[in-house]
Amino acid sequence: MSRRPLVLALALALPSAAGATDLMQTYELARTGDPQLSIAEATRLFDKEGAVQARAALLPQVSGSVGYSLNHSSRPGNLVNDGNGGQIDIGDTKSRSYGVDVSQTIFDWSRIANLRGQRAISQAADYDLASANNTLITRTSAAYFNVLIGIESLAAAETNEAASKKQFDYAQKRLDVGLAPITDVHEARAQYDSARANTILARNALDDSYRALAEITGQPISGLKGLPDDFRPELPPEQNAQAWVDRALEQNPDLKSAEYVLESAQHGVSSARAGHYPTLNFRGGYSNGTAWDSVHGPLSPGISQDDEGYNWGITLNVPIFSGGATQSGVRQALAQRDRAADGMEQTRRALIRNTSNAYQALVAGVTEVEARRLAVFSAQSALDASQVGLEVGTRTVLDVLQNQRTLFQAQVEYAQARYNFLQNRLLLEQAAGTLDGTDVQDINRLLTADAEARLSSQPVSQ
Repeated sequence: MSRRPLVLALALALPSAAGATDLMQTYELARTGDPQLSIAEATRLFDKEGAVQARAALLPQVSGSVGYSLNHSSRPGNLVNDGNGGQIDIGDTKSRSYGVDVSQTIFDWSRIANLRGQRAISQAADYDLASANNTLITRTSAAYFNVLIGIESLAAAETNEAASKKQFDYAQKRLDVGLAPITDVHEARAQYDSARANTILARNALDDSYRALAEITGQPISGLKGLPDDFRPELPPEQNAQAWVDRALEQNPDLKSAEYVLESAQHGVSSARAGHYPTLNFRGGYSNGTAWDSVHGPLSPGISQDDEGYNWGITLNVPIFSGGATQSGVRQALAQRDRAADGMEQTRRALIRNTSNAYQALVAGVTEVEARRLAVFSAQSALDASQVGLEVGTRTVLDVLQNQRTLFQAQVEYAQARYNFLQNRLLLEQAAGTLDGTDVQDINRLLTADAEARLSSQPVSQ
């Protein structure tokens, strides 16, 4: 697996990744262990070789050859004078040869256009890899935040289950002494069973989130750091939605890659049209050969033949008719160019929408996080008040259970809102084409709390 310079820098700056606990260390593991990034790196190397091969077709082509052959004839009467008044039978002849051929393209517009197209593909490959690196950051952060959301959701579910169990026991005791109807016990039991099921689902979801994160990093992650309780989101200090869109249109690697793909397709049209153009090539060579009979050697007197020669020339090839293949190739190249142009336009429009949406989600996220925080506070206050009311007889067990469910839902939504805000912040930088390791470090500085300390002692699979 190839490595980028950022990997080496992170490896020097960070402790061993074996005990990774925060987002930055998790990202470092993903940089070195994610198969999708490895595929993107290999694809880039593959695409870049196309330009090398296209250039090679315009450079001198040199080849050498060496040959040795034996010819045997069984026909009688193949007699020659041996030089002493007698005759001998020559049944075998042997030969050896060697030579060098050189060719050089003087003019071939098809190969020239193909080279330009492959160079554009090579540049597109660089932007594709940059996009894959940016996507790795957002994939890793999304998987990391999903674990944190799962941890807080499971913690809330466990709290809700314990509270529901307490209310069920309380309702059962009141029934035993004749202070509550049987319907309250049934309702409390139903709420308790539902809370138990929610805990099981939350634990399974958290287990899957751990595995999804390990799928990216290549190894289990534990001891994750999360946001503290006093986290308050803030917007980037500068710019507005249009400024982010303008930056995205200028720097986004996906759009840049689409532009170079379109440029390559345009050169492909030129290359296809070159099928109508003449080509000019130089060719030269040298050859040396010797043949002799089965009695005499190549340096002995007798029957032998030596050949040596040079040749060179310039060939002008003018295409006249190819059965319509050239015209078909041009039409095919034009369709490819139109498809690339439409693909680039689609990428541009989606980029405008996604960038605007990411910015608006970030702006809305500031208000949402605060609203969710107040919702948790209000739900907790309502639960406390209903609990007091239950003790003095102004509220029922059902009221307490309803408020307990409201608090549980508010806690889950608050956790989702906080980590969605951080994810939207990274998605906005990704759309703008400015996402890098520095942004990961900025987010990582906010993660200071031990997230897994919220859970009960019951182990969670990883």
